[in-house]
Amino acid sequence: MAGNNEGNRKESRKTGQIIERGKNKYLVKVFLGKDGNGKRKYHNKTITGSKRDAQAYLNQKLHEKNQGMLINAGKYTVSEYMDKWLSSAVKGSVREKTYLDYKDRIRLYVTPAIGQVKLKDLKPEQIQTLYNDMQDRGLSARSVRYVHSILKSALAQAVAWNYISINPLGERKNVKLPKQVKKEMKYLSPEQAKIFMEATKFSAHKALFSLLLVSGIRPGEALGLKWQDIDFDTKTVTIKRVLSRVNGKELQLIEDTKTAKSKRTIPVTKDVIEDLKEIKQEQDKASAERKAAEKWGLPVKEYNDQGLVFANEVGNPIDEGNILKRHFKPLLREAGLPDMRLYDLRHTCATLLLAAGENPKIVSERLGHSTISLTLDTYTHVLPNMQQGATVKLEKILENAK
Repeated sequence: MAGNNEGNRKESRKTGQIIERGKNKYLVKVFLGKDGNGKRKYHNKTITGSKRDAQAYLNQKLHEKNQGMLINAGKYTVSEYMDKWLSSAVKGSVREKTYLDYKDRIRLYVTPAIGQVKLKDLKPEQIQTLYNDMQDRGLSARSVRYVHSILKSALAQAVAWNYISINPLGERKNVKLPKQVKKEMKYLSPEQAKIFMEATKFSAHKALFSLLLVSGIRPGEALGLKWQDIDFDTKTVTIKRVLSRVNGKELQLIEDTKTAKSKRTIPVTKDVIEDLKEIKQEQDKASAERKAAEKWGLPVKEYNDQGLVFANEVGNPIDEGNILKRHFKPLLREAGLPDMRLYDLRHTCATLLLAAGENPKIVSERLGHSTISLTLDTYTHVLPNMQQGATVKLEKILENAK
């Protein structure tokens, strides 16, 4: 009889065990086989609850083991697993642009460095080498941290799916991340903004530049605008999509915006509306000329009409990089203004409004920020002036009260 009990215990160690670790706490162990060195491999999980809960978990894992789930998971390389994670856990649960960003970062950085490593064999030091190499190539701390957040999330899901028992990035101390130094924000002062608006009168992209400064929308949002988004009567533009570069190459209109609050309708000035009307008239005139030429059998340059407000000579989206290099930066130089990005016109809009005493919530809604705290955290450089202005207003209130 004793021999049978001993045999049963040995058999349980080969399949699964429940070990009591304290009050209402049990360690569940599932035997997975032996590695190449003959060392036993186990799936371990601590269950907080009753022994019945632990037994239910053990039964589930033994079933998964019999189905080959726990063992087959070890066959995945990092690259194979990341593809599975993207298709199963990411796609459909995040906006399209986020999914494409994740896919792009994995393709560019993760797959070349650790893609062929077996998922079960992935170590923190291998991931650290990936991060170090990214920095050596001149990539920013922000880029490294972005890849880290993607990897950490993917590996956490691998644990949840029982592909690995421990997340190599589960502990903060496992890898060292570069410190992200906050760059000094660039924006135009009220005087510089006036000079800029005057200089745009001689630019082929006057409408785009003035729209960015007045509305505070992102360049990708402006370049993704279609005529259906412009209401000439109410003098508003509605943000519904963004122009983004996919896989570092193809420009693509993505119909979902960054957050729910990114989809917004913004009032703009009469001058901006007049500029947009001028573009619409030019496009309508060119369209009429093409139709007339086709009618008379004359050669017509192919035009891909997508209804875009800002389109190139064949109707396709305009490359932000080309506008930046060929038009925006030369304009800044000729006007004697500081060098900056197109995106900094957004910062200029927010800074000018806040400095003028506009309600931060209104500014936050205009920018499409998810929270007002994000707006205040981003534009902290304006807060001292706002506090000073509040003090002056308070003094006037108290003076009147006296």
